[in-house]
Amino acid sequence: MIDITIKQLRYFESLARHRHFGNAADDCGISQPALSVQVKALEDMLAMPLVERGPKHFHITSFGETFLVRAREVLQAVEELGDLARASHQPLFGHLRLGIIPTVAPYYLPHLIKCLTRDFPGLDVRPREAVTQKLIEGLVGGNLDVAIVALPVSEPALHEELLFEEEFVLVRSVEDQGKAVPNAHLLREMRLLLLEEGHCFRDQALSFCNASSVLPRDLMEGSSLSTLVQMVGAGIGVTLIPEMAVPIETRSAPVSVVRLPAPRPSRTIGMVWRNTNPLARQLKDIARIIRETCQNAQDTNSQT
Repeated sequence: MIDITIKQLRYFESLARHRHFGNAADDCGISQPALSVQVKALEDMLAMPLVERGPKHFHITSFGETFLVRAREVLQAVEELGDLARASHQPLFGHLRLGIIPTVAPYYLPHLIKCLTRDFPGLDVRPREAVTQKLIEGLVGGNLDVAIVALPVSEPALHEELLFEEEFVLVRSVEDQGKAVPNAHLLREMRLLLLEEGHCFRDQALSFCNASSVLPRDLMEGSSLSTLVQMVGAGIGVTLIPEMAVPIETRSAPVSVVRLPAPRPSRTIGMVWRNTNPLARQLKDIARIIRETCQNAQDTNSQT
């Protein structure tokens, strides 16, 4: 029988995920030489190469890619054994690896962590901010417990729990305040600022403009909503942002905010986790707390 250890599987999975020995070693909390030794020992036990090594690069071999799929299944099963024990306790405790998209994280994450640590004193929330695709990969691969993303994600292995819906608003120069509000067709003719590719919010904005196949004229990109709003304040163009971002992103930029004509663009934010996660009941409780937190925040914003 091959005596493969869980640590060896974790080290190889991290290497395959990061595609970099140094980054994988940092992720695992060990030195790069130690990680290399463990991966090589795993290869020796399997009598098959997992990694094709070159002077300045490496690749996962064909066998390595096949082995990686099974290794992730084993690691996920091990994680769920721990979750099974945690599920028998009430309230929830231990680490909660929470993924969250960049267009939600800055606006709700501080309130969310405060509420969760208040209601679950033994819970250690470990947030990770990333675009949706990375979060889905983290969930399916067992590297995250739960993620807050825009729905739907349409991944059969994941359960989706609705949190809230919100509209997008148009941000334009303060000099444009009082002017007629453009519709989706007119936005396509303007210098529209959008997030870089990979952000689901970009796709949602383009969908509203009916520009999924034909991009708006003079399209410009930014790396964050904050950058986009500051560019608008500098007179470069206009942009769309989610309603939750308005209080933070517009307070330091000379911009005006206006609601678009109906039907207004919007998005649905939800929480997703693996169907097989034994903590499903506790995660539903967390979703309820998040839902209430978001509703309270929305009510506060509407009063200011």
